[in-house]
Amino acid sequence: MATLNQQETLDVLIIGAGLSGIGAACRLKMHCPEERFEIFEARERMGGTWDLFRYPGVRSDSDMYTLGYPFRPWPDSQPIADGDIIRDYINETAAEYGVDGLIRYGREVTGASWSSDRQLWTVSYRENGQDGQITCRFLLACAGYYDYAEGHAPDFPGKDAFGGQILHPQFWPEDFSAEGKKIIVIGSGATAITVVPALAEHAEHVTMLQRSPSDVVPRIAEDGFARTVGRLPAKKFAGSLIRWRSILLSIVQYGFARWKPDFARKSIKKIAQEEAGPNVDAEIAFSPRYNVWDQRVCLDPDSVFFRSLKEGRASIVTNQIEKLDETGVLLADGTHLVADAVVTATGLKIKLFGGIALTVDGEKLNFADRLIYKGMMIEGAPNFAFCFGYTNASWTLKADLSARHVCRILNRIRKKGYGVCRPDTPPEPRETVPLIHFNSGYIERAANVLPKQGVKAPWRVHQNYLADLSAYQFGQVEDGVLKFEPATRITEGIPQGTPADASA
Repeated sequence: MATLNQQETLDVLIIGAGLSGIGAACRLKMHCPEERFEIFEARERMGGTWDLFRYPGVRSDSDMYTLGYPFRPWPDSQPIADGDIIRDYINETAAEYGVDGLIRYGREVTGASWSSDRQLWTVSYRENGQDGQITCRFLLACAGYYDYAEGHAPDFPGKDAFGGQILHPQFWPEDFSAEGKKIIVIGSGATAITVVPALAEHAEHVTMLQRSPSDVVPRIAEDGFARTVGRLPAKKFAGSLIRWRSILLSIVQYGFARWKPDFARKSIKKIAQEEAGPNVDAEIAFSPRYNVWDQRVCLDPDSVFFRSLKEGRASIVTNQIEKLDETGVLLADGTHLVADAVVTATGLKIKLFGGIALTVDGEKLNFADRLIYKGMMIEGAPNFAFCFGYTNASWTLKADLSARHVCRILNRIRKKGYGVCRPDTPPEPRETVPLIHFNSGYIERAANVLPKQGVKAPWRVHQNYLADLSAYQFGQVEDGVLKFEPATRITEGIPQGTPADASA
C-alpha cells in the first residue's frame, strides 16, 4: 500500500477543525507564537458539527455569547444561531486569526504512538486511501465526542417493512421534502425539539413520539441586554460584558435547579403547559422521571416548538414502540400512527478523540481504565490533551479554558527545557465516579469506553466555569501531579522555536 510521510516534526498537532479545534489553533497563535503546528481534519471542510449537521432547523442549543469564542465575541443580539451562521462564524474566525492555512483537509487520524526515547508522538493518518505518518511533540485532540460516520439508530422491529422513508438527522438527504407528508419524529432531545417545528412548517402533520419526556424551556429570540450593550463603541468590552452576564445567569439557573429540584420541575412544567396550550397535557408530555439537569435542558428559541403544538401542526405522543409496519408505527398500547416518513432523532454514538488509538511505548491505553486530569488530560498519557465541553453549559466555555491551559503548559515546557509532561498515577485507593453525571441514553451506552473522574482535585471534573477558570488560569502548572521531565535531545526535523507560519 502506498504511504505518505511528512518528514518535519511539529511542535503541536491539533486533531479536528471544528469549533474547538479552530479555537485551540487561535489560542496557540495568540499565546504560543513559537510553536509550529498544523490541524488535521478528516473531512473536506472546517466546521465540525456545524458543517456535518444539515437537518431542517439545525441550530445551537445554547447561547452564542458563550458558545462563541471569548476573543471574538458574538456580534448579534439573537443568542441562538442557525447552523450555517455558526459555520460561517468559525470560518471567518479561522481566516481572521490566520489559522485556515494550517488546516490539512482529508487527513483522518487513525492512531498515535508515543516513544519515551524520542519524546515524540508518531501519528498515523489516512489521506486519499493512502497511509501516512507525522511526528509531533504534543498532541491536542479537538475531534469532539461522537461518531461522525454513524449515529445511534435503534433496530426497531419491522423497519424493513415500512413503506416510507426512514431518516436520521445526522445524515439528512438534501432532496427530502416534507411537503404534505405525515411525519413521525422519534425522540425527545434537542434534535427532536429542533426538527419538529421546522418540518411542521411544510408537513401535513408532525408527531413527536417519545419514550420519555424531556425538559423544554422557551428562549427569547432577541436579547434586549445584548442589543443595548452591543451599541457601545468598545466592541470587545461590550462582548465580554454580554458573555459574562450569560455565564453568570447559566450558573445561577443551574445551581437553583439543583438546589430546589421540585420547584424547578414544577416551574418548567407550568411554563410548558402555558406555551403549548390546551392541545397538550404537560403532566404527560413534559414530566420527566428525573430532576432538572439530570439530562440536558432543551431550549426552544422564540417558542417555535411550543407554537407548532399550540397551532396543531405538531403533536406529542408518549408511548413505547411495538413495531414499524408498512404504513407507520404500532405502539405498545395498540395505537397506530400513520406516517409517510419516520425521523429517528435517537441520539449520538460516542466516539472519543475521533476514535484514535493511543499507545505509549507499545502499550495501548484503555481510556475506560484511566482517570481524567483537570478534565483535559489522561492519566499516564504524555504530551496529550483534549478539549471537552460542559454538559450543563456551552461547550466552548470549557473547551477554551482547556486550550488556554494547554498554552500555559507548552510555554512552561519551552521555558524550562522540558520534553515531557504527564499526569501522574493517583495514589491508592483509587476512588472513581463516572466522567459525566448524566443519565442520557448516549452517555449510558458509552459507560464502558469513557474514562473516569476522581473525587478530589485535580482528578475531579467540575461542571462549573468559575471553578475551572480559577484552576486553569490561576492554578499552578507544576502542581505536583502533572509531572515534567527534561528534554533528552532536540528531536530530528525542525528545531524547537520555529514560529508557526500559515504558509507552512
